[in-house]
Amino acid sequence: MTHSDATDVLVVGAGPVGLTAAVELRRRGVACRLVDRLPARLPYAKAVGIQPRTLEIWDRMGLVRAALDAAVPMRGQLSYVNGVEQPRIDLVLPPEVPYGFAALPQYETERILEEHLARYGTRIERGTALVSFAQDADGVTGRLVTASGAEEEVRTRYLVGCDGAHSAVRKGLGLSFEGGAFPEEYMLADVEVGWDLPYGYGVRATHHGADGAVDDLLVCIPLPGRGRYRMSMLVPPGLSAAGKGEAGKGEAGKGEAGKGEAGPGGAAARRGGVADAGGVAGPGGGTGPGGAGDGVAHGLGGGPEPALADIQAVLDRLAPQPVTASAMRWSSVFRISHRLVNRYGDGRVFVAGDAAHIHPPTGAQGMNTGIQDAYNLAWKLALAVEGAAHPQLLPSYGAERLPVGEEVVGRTVRHAVDGMDADPLDKRTLLLREAQLLVGYRGSPIVDGPASGAGEAGAAEPRPQEAGSADGLGRAAGRGPAGPRPGDRAPDCGGLTDAVAAYPLRLYDLLRDRTGHVLLLYRDGPEGAAPGEPVDELTLMALELIRGSRVEAFVVAAAGSTSGKVSTSGKVSTSGNAPTPGAASTAGEPPAAWSPLPVYRDGRGEFARAYGTDGPTVFVVRPDGYLGARLGPSSARELAAHLSGVLRM
Repeated sequence: MTHSDATDVLVVGAGPVGLTAAVELRRRGVACRLVDRLPARLPYAKAVGIQPRTLEIWDRMGLVRAALDAAVPMRGQLSYVNGVEQPRIDLVLPPEVPYGFAALPQYETERILEEHLARYGTRIERGTALVSFAQDADGVTGRLVTASGAEEEVRTRYLVGCDGAHSAVRKGLGLSFEGGAFPEEYMLADVEVGWDLPYGYGVRATHHGADGAVDDLLVCIPLPGRGRYRMSMLVPPGLSAAGKGEAGKGEAGKGEAGKGEAGPGGAAARRGGVADAGGVAGPGGGTGPGGAGDGVAHGLGGGPEPALADIQAVLDRLAPQPVTASAMRWSSVFRISHRLVNRYGDGRVFVAGDAAHIHPPTGAQGMNTGIQDAYNLAWKLALAVEGAAHPQLLPSYGAERLPVGEEVVGRTVRHAVDGMDADPLDKRTLLLREAQLLVGYRGSPIVDGPASGAGEAGAAEPRPQEAGSADGLGRAAGRGPAGPRPGDRAPDCGGLTDAVAAYPLRLYDLLRDRTGHVLLLYRDGPEGAAPGEPVDELTLMALELIRGSRVEAFVVAAAGSTSGKVSTSGKVSTSGNAPTPGAASTAGEPPAAWSPLPVYRDGRGEFARAYGTDGPTVFVVRPDGYLGARLGPSSARELAAHLSGVLRM
């Protein structure tokens, strides 16, 4: 056995979740290794749906352009029942949301992330599996086996399991993975068809028998390429594992349907909701060791592959237009389970993505939720590696993400059984939730509470946003101040200008590529000081934090106020970099007071509306794009107290 040099973080599993974790760690200068047991990237579409929140994350990471260039816009869904067209579903979000819904095959998502990771000098170690590990007070010792069969012992400070539904890391930690399985089987295929349906729309066609039950189903998700779709449908008897007496080898033979699950011809089959699939796990459910014997029946199967004739037979029965399928790239049978770990980590070892939660693909929540797991964890690990993390920072990963996983698993199971039409939420809120724009961490141990005038008092643990709370999109829906509260997503807005650039900027333009906390100091009066005048206490604190390199800050000046020049020296200057009182701005801005911080003018008032503020306010934006605190103008001490609960100051 060879002994390799130690690394800061070992990430196991190189799907979208593991790649996200590795990119975010390397973006912050953390040494990490990324291993995957598979010898090459799989060519299957698998998870296809990309939620708007994921695109926002990719924007912050600096790779959204590559994703948009490769993706198909998801504009809505065309529905047909017994051949009759139903009202079209259009996926329209509020105008302040910067990105819509998209479809991108998982192999393309992985390619984009892998290429981005390579820019930081890190490559996937393929054909390398984690077979065991042990942790102690100072780190984790793992045993790897490479494609050649060679064994390697690696020492790491932290271990992250992104290794799928059959996760070796989860099993090694002894985490429970409770849940059940749907007995239905589905088949997937990546094919081309020549119909003339509107571009960017999915297709859902069902046939209902005399008793109202769905007895036939077709769901088509557009893929890049002319007339190309990933299609899912019920498995014909000849391909069914249950029909071959194999169901009892996994969960399917345990009688889950009798415990309220959807059985054959039961609620899920009647609704046909389970196969409304934006994402499906890979073979064996992920990139961990094979799932034989672990009782988890989830993902693409290893049985007979559906033939093109099997796909064509369903199209002949259900397609909205006569059409012939061709150019089938791959096909498979898949099963669906729903399970959730009891905790997201233990000590120095963590799990994310399918290693922590699996569920029906309804609404394309799985991969997107896993990416947010990794995005939440990576910045905290980076601070821990640096020695800059407060002791409660790493435990906050599980405190924040476990309630999200619980909500997603429960919701997707309900939608699979009862259909999304049975959801009591209004259509707008339902769409925002499916877009993952309402996920939040109110009540988190690292999020400010009522002292800021915007948090939830006394919450024992965070929970996902619910209807009736502020929606994080610049509006309140029933209680609390307008705009986002601590723990909510920091919304985007447009119309920001500075004294040099004549074109408007989005707030997310200013947050892109930043890796630490960002302070947004909203001012509704003169935001700077004349040369020689003292700088206010809050600005001085921001400057001190900037010098520590873990926090960045800039001023957002209200419409009608003056705009300053960019300077971070903290020194009063009347050099050419500071405006002369009364001088005209080259960008058409009014005369500017001097400011030691970058200043952006909210000329159209979009920031004030999005953030629900009409007076001086300090917003602390976490590295993952959520608000950690919302404070008043005389809040230097409160700001220091908040940050000292996250960082070692």
